[in-house]
Amino acid sequence: MAVTGHASVKSRGSASTPAGRWPLLGQRRPLVLYLCAIVALDLGAIVLFSATASLRWQDLVTFGALMACGAVCIEASRRLGMPAGVSRDLLSAWWLPVALLLPPLYALLAPIVLQALLQVRVRATVLHRRVFSAAAIGLAACTASVGFHWLAADPWALSRGSAEPILYAVVAAVLFALLNTALIAVAAHTADPDMSWREVLWNRENVLLDVVELCLGVTVAILCGLNEALLVLALPPVVLLQRSLLHAQLQAAARTDAKTGLLNAAAWQREADTEIVRARRTGECLAVLILDIDHFKRVNDAYGHLVGDQVLVGVAATMRSQLRDYDVVGRFGGEEFVVLLPGADADEARQVAERLRMHVRLMAVPVDDGLVRVTVSAGVALMNAHGDELIDLLTAADLALYRAKELGRDRVCVPAAQPPRRS
Repeated sequence: MAVTGHASVKSRGSASTPAGRWPLLGQRRPLVLYLCAIVALDLGAIVLFSATASLRWQDLVTFGALMACGAVCIEASRRLGMPAGVSRDLLSAWWLPVALLLPPLYALLAPIVLQALLQVRVRATVLHRRVFSAAAIGLAACTASVGFHWLAADPWALSRGSAEPILYAVVAAVLFALLNTALIAVAAHTADPDMSWREVLWNRENVLLDVVELCLGVTVAILCGLNEALLVLALPPVVLLQRSLLHAQLQAAARTDAKTGLLNAAAWQREADTEIVRARRTGECLAVLILDIDHFKRVNDAYGHLVGDQVLVGVAATMRSQLRDYDVVGRFGGEEFVVLLPGADADEARQVAERLRMHVRLMAVPVDDGLVRVTVSAGVALMNAHGDELIDLLTAADLALYRAKELGRDRVCVPAAQPPRRS
């Protein structure tokens, strides 16, 4: 549930600059204002409900038991490992019951406890992201808690299995999911305005995971309402599900480049080999592009590596937006990207390369004193015309890329076709 934003620094991003010491200051101003507003609203809600809440030992015991279960799940995540980019977990199974069974104050506090444990025990990330995540989850859970307590006169009636309280719990859980998704989506879109709202809000896999989390949360709430000791029976299945989810995410993370989200070099080569074998079998066309950001070192030298990373992210996002779902795109390392175009002939491959080049030229990364713009040079290689093995195609595309740079950069080159091999 972390938020990614555009870095905006002026110098080399050293710790001596304000943005180096406080990464939040390096973000876009609308994003900074939005994050601060959400955190301030969360703090205001905590103060408000603290003034009106009455502490009961039963509530404190239930809260402690659910937080202890969350801590066990976090320790399980720590043992399996959670690198950057892996962000889904099943902690809603513990803070959703807090929202349903306890006063709204506890719903505001539960995410703070668990996010702090994640920061200390699993992976330390940029602090403002962790704080914003806790605030967004807390506000969503508090809203769901207020709604459920307003609908259900006795929240603990949920444990009796009556249809009405369970229905109210499901409604509250859906409200929690929708509000939390909306708060995170606004932050993500503010950080990257070029990202479409559909891309931010709608993802079939995320919706499925949300449904699983909500079902777990309501089920755990019913068990906890019956007897807190039953949480001991609920904990192992939740831990097992979380480990399975993290394992799948770790497998995906092992295939992707951490900075851009594209396939890494090894994963791209495996996918490309598969496509080449298929093209060889079916006789279809196929093309390989290599693109390189022109004078990328100058960007790092002038603005720092934080801005350089944002340029890489921007180029990757631009490329994804201009390619088909089944095109294979990856980062080959440094400032070099590679694309395999199944079914593309010479004309189509060149058109795609030109389209990528033009859209990258239009891209801009904001910095404190203006915008950073870059260009790319591209080399194109065609199956059969330049070889029928991946190494041959990469070599031909790389030679064409070198030629494009020799001719002045910001252009696309296609090498001459190789003569057919004599048998």
